[in-house]
Order: sequence, then structure tokens, then C-alpha cells
Amino acid sequence: MSVPPALGRAARIFRRGLRLTCPRCGGARLFSGWFTMMPECPLCGLRYERAQGYFVGAIYINYGVTVTIMVGGGLLLWRYTGFSTARQLVLWMPFGVLFPLWFFRYSRSLWLALEYTLNPEP
Repeated sequence: MSVPPALGRAARIFRRGLRLTCPRCGGARLFSGWFTMMPECPLCGLRYERAQGYFVGAIYINYGVTVTIMVGGGLLLWRYTGFSTARQLVLWMPFGVLFPLWFFRYSRSLWLALEYTLNPEP
């Protein structure tokens, strides 16, 4: 059984997103620093930020992943360890601050991959 071409293309684009590379060519890094995103791909010329406020969707991805991990982890800890609410807050508050900072690049890259999959050319 073969994979449909559209599904194979989407999987390739999302693999590039997880590697933080250009969704079109996969040959160039998206970031020049931790928070500094390149304006376009130096190899294929794909503009990364297509409009003002383009990466608002990345904020939703970052928030959704962070909240899912925190709520799911909190429920699992409560169920299997019986940690009190105060103890859980001590554990999850630093996570809620530090994880979104670390995940920032991935949320932008995944948003770009999703949008490029649905709308390849601006």
C-alpha cells in the first residue's frame, strides 16, 4: 500500500519543521539565534513572515502545547502521587515559564510548516 503524494509531502514538510529548517527546501536553518528568525530562506527565497502578525498562530501552538503538558502532567501526578496543589504549583510554575521560551522556535517552525502545507506560495 503506497502513501498518497499529498500525505508524503505534508510529512516531509513537518519533518523539516521539527528540524527547524525551511519548509520548502529543507536546506537552510530558520533561526540565526535563539529568538532571531531569518526573514527568508537564503537558498530558495521563501519569505518566512508573509504578513504583519503572521506568527500569531505560533503563539496558539506554544500555549496549547504548554497547557496540555501542564494539565495532563498535573492530573497524572495528582492521580499517581497524590501531590498537593501547593506542591504541584511549585513544580509547574517554573515549567510554565521556561518551557514556552524553549518551545518558541518549534512553535514558529511548526506554524510555518502547517501554513506552507496548506498554502505553498504566498
